[in-house]
Amino acid sequence: MLDALQVLTTVAVGLMVGVEFSVSFVVNPILDALPGDSGQLGRAHGGRMLGAVMPVWYVASLVLVAIWAVTGRQDQGAGLVVAAGALLILSVVMSLLLLVPINNRNKTWTPENRPADWKEQVKRWDRFHYARVAVIVGAFTLLVTALV
Repeated sequence: MLDALQVLTTVAVGLMVGVEFSVSFVVNPILDALPGDSGQLGRAHGGRMLGAVMPVWYVASLVLVAIWAVTGRQDQGAGLVVAAGALLILSVVMSLLLLVPINNRNKTWTPENRPADWKEQVKRWDRFHYARVAVIVGAFTLLVTALV
């Protein structure tokens, strides 16, 4: 049972890392290269879509890590799992304090109603997102290391 939990948790966190990495290094650069207002409209749509899915994914991943940490507390890699959980908590706090406020504004913007500093706000979101990606990559690395 613990083996299945470990695999499920590692896959869930790994897929989350893949999605967030792809947003930073694939999707957003593509959107930013589109002509006219297309990129901003794409980011707004992405903010609405992923803004609905990712909170559930982050919390579910954190819950799975917590269950793994409790049920596997006697295992050799238990400290690594706890450290991964701490990084996932940090990523949730970063999301709530830094990224969500910008995303909540961005997802409502259109070319007609966006603020004058919208590009600066998007760049700030990108910087915070790069940091969050680094944090969740760290958590994923700790989970994989705990398995071996």
